[in-house]
Amino acid sequence: MIAKTDAKKSNAVAIWLLIGVGMIIVQVLLGGITRLTGSGLSITEWKPILGAIPPMNEAAWLKAFEQYKQIGQFKHLNFEFTLADFKFIYFWEWFHREWARLIALVFLIPFIYFLVKKMFRKEMINPLFILFLLGAAQGLIGWIMVASGLNDEKLYVDHLRLAIHFISALGLLCYTYWFAMMLLVPKAQHVVDPSLKQFTLWLLALLVVQLVFGAFMAGLKAANFATTWPSINGEFVPSSFSNDTLSSFTHDPLAVHFIHRMLAYLIAGLVIVWHLRAKKIIGGTMFTKLRSLPLLVVLLQVLLGILTVLFADNKTALLWLGVAHQFTGMMFLLLMVGMVYLIRRK
Repeated sequence: MIAKTDAKKSNAVAIWLLIGVGMIIVQVLLGGITRLTGSGLSITEWKPILGAIPPMNEAAWLKAFEQYKQIGQFKHLNFEFTLADFKFIYFWEWFHREWARLIALVFLIPFIYFLVKKMFRKEMINPLFILFLLGAAQGLIGWIMVASGLNDEKLYVDHLRLAIHFISALGLLCYTYWFAMMLLVPKAQHVVDPSLKQFTLWLLALLVVQLVFGAFMAGLKAANFATTWPSINGEFVPSSFSNDTLSSFTHDPLAVHFIHRMLAYLIAGLVIVWHLRAKKIIGGTMFTKLRSLPLLVVLLQVLLGILTVLFADNKTALLWLGVAHQFTGMMFLLLMVGMVYLIRRK
């Protein structure tokens, strides 16, 4: 009876965590929409509490618009904006921040309830504390990123800080998902294959590098520098890649574009090999049901990446394809994290 009660409590906590996973996915997608619509610098202040209330009258809107007019993005890029244009980009940045506040509430209120009801086991305390720190850090990193573009010189946020913000969000996503799996997935679902475990870890590490370059692509708007496929403006290796300075690998849009493409091909090839090896494993119903999904998702991801590049100059198509590309990227990441959890060395 006690075991059943503990399992019921663990399931309730796990469901709460999975709701958080879903909300973080939405938050990352909102971040993508915010970037693709050029909305990220529309709110020039960071007010974690009072910022939840948008401008409520014409005077407040004009004040917010006037603050936006002081930064380089308006002066050099959006100088023809009307108040209606400003309200559009303001909405997406406000909604992005508002969803983050909602995530905080969805974490805090059930946390207090579970604490009062003594539904947390001792071994859950440290992971919950780490989860809280990761969430708080994510908000701070987001503001540091935004602040990098609030000046006279920058038209957009710094792409390196964008990458840090993106990867930290994915770290929070994966940690929450892993925590939920710890509570939901019984040991009977684990499969043992030391070699495949190592392969999966290396594949996951390579995927993280690819996601970093995906953020660089977004921050540098590198897709627009070469809207061709399979070549890059008629070349396999961009001529600018001959610049052997280290900074070209992270700051030259065409170099970043080339690396992102090559990593995509490499990862897709490795996933095919991974799939062939995973098919040979017997046991673990969950693993058996899920092992084909990484291959299907990575192939879809490559296709969406190609389409995103080809339609990068079409703002509407870029918005929807870019968000879809980001979504499948997160799904692939979660699938590989799940495989790392399910596959054991012993």
